[in-house]
Amino acid sequence: MTVPKAEPQAHDRRSLHERIAADLRDDIMTGELPPGANLPSTAQLRSRFDASNATVQKALQLLKEERLVVGRAGAAVTVREHRQRTIRPAGSLTPAAPGEPSPWLAEAAEQGTDARITLLGVTETVPPADIRTALGLQDGETAVLRSQLLLIDDEPAELVKSYYPRDIADGTPLMEPHRIKGGTATLLRHLGHEPHRCVDRVSARVPTQEQFEALRLPGSLPVLCTLRVVHAADGRPVEATSMVKAGHLYELQYEFGPE
Repeated sequence: MTVPKAEPQAHDRRSLHERIAADLRDDIMTGELPPGANLPSTAQLRSRFDASNATVQKALQLLKEERLVVGRAGAAVTVREHRQRTIRPAGSLTPAAPGEPSPWLAEAAEQGTDARITLLGVTETVPPADIRTALGLQDGETAVLRSQLLLIDDEPAELVKSYYPRDIADGTPLMEPHRIKGGTATLLRHLGHEPHRCVDRVSARVPTQEQFEALRLPGSLPVLCTLRVVHAADGRPVEATSMVKAGHLYELQYEFGPE
């Protein structure tokens, strides 16, 4: 009997400073190096990775550009506070109370951050194929697009593109070039399309040029993409939203139990 040959082991072709940054990034994201903690000293990193001082400094510079750590040459390098944010999707379906801000703004305030939403534009457009499928639109059929940039402490956090069927959006504030008080979940509820269920599809992708520039990404790190489809109680999809975040700064937390 012929024994199949073992597959050759894959070799990490990244440069040494990129590999060092990757391992330190993982220590930060897993909490091994929590916010406010000092990174190991340059001497310790040189020993751990069998690297030169210049290579270690290049690795640390990558992490600084990614907004994960702060520090200067000759001083301790520290993990930034709020270096990783946890998003809880279920909260986005909760309509805001009268006079209260949207759930996203309210949660950011509870975490002690200064959050704001910039409306980039409101247009009528033919959505991408995945959005058309999600909303049940025909090829060439248009929808209303609301584009927004979410910022935390003046840093871009998320690029959001929300699409609405024309018959739902026509003649409503969804068509107007203004922020919607309380968020769209509150407005949809008032329009008789109360969000009842949402379905998320999450993927990691290489950022597009638009995403790279809008989020001020530091390099070739992936982005975390969520396509969320919101359904009313009758099952009709009433909103489809593309949400893009820097993959190295965010995680999603889903909570569920037995039905």
